[in-house]
Amino acid sequence: MSPRPTVAEIEVMPREALVGLWPALMGGPVPRGMSLPMLRRFLAVEVQAQAVPGAVVKALTRRLAAAGQERVKTPALRPGGRLLREWNGVTHVVDVTPEGYRWQGATHRSLSAIARAITGAHWSGPRFFGLAGTPQRRAS
Repeated sequence: MSPRPTVAEIEVMPREALVGLWPALMGGPVPRGMSLPMLRRFLAVEVQAQAVPGAVVKALTRRLAAAGQERVKTPALRPGGRLLREWNGVTHVVDVTPEGYRWQGATHRSLSAIARAITGAHWSGPRFFGLAGTPQRRAS
């Protein structure tokens, strides 16, 4: 194997070899809990980036700069507002109060807590209730 492996070589390397290669390419230890497929992907991208210096960095820098200019704007909810969401055939009603969000007789501090209680999974509350729209340009 060459001093700098190819993507094809990375695809077949055992985990121990990939972990040994990581510090040389990435400059630090492998992040804890990183899966084998992700380890391969990160190393393959780094090998490709180093093969053509500057090409990947410039493209990535442009994409990161563009992403930094966007954010999701959630509309302000005022007391008296009402949110409706149908989930698995049940319509859930959430009332906005000065204390928080009232759902099924209990007040919650966040919409995410309610979304989690409804679905049993971690959700962004504003997204679950359809409040998180498309990214909008940030006013500079």
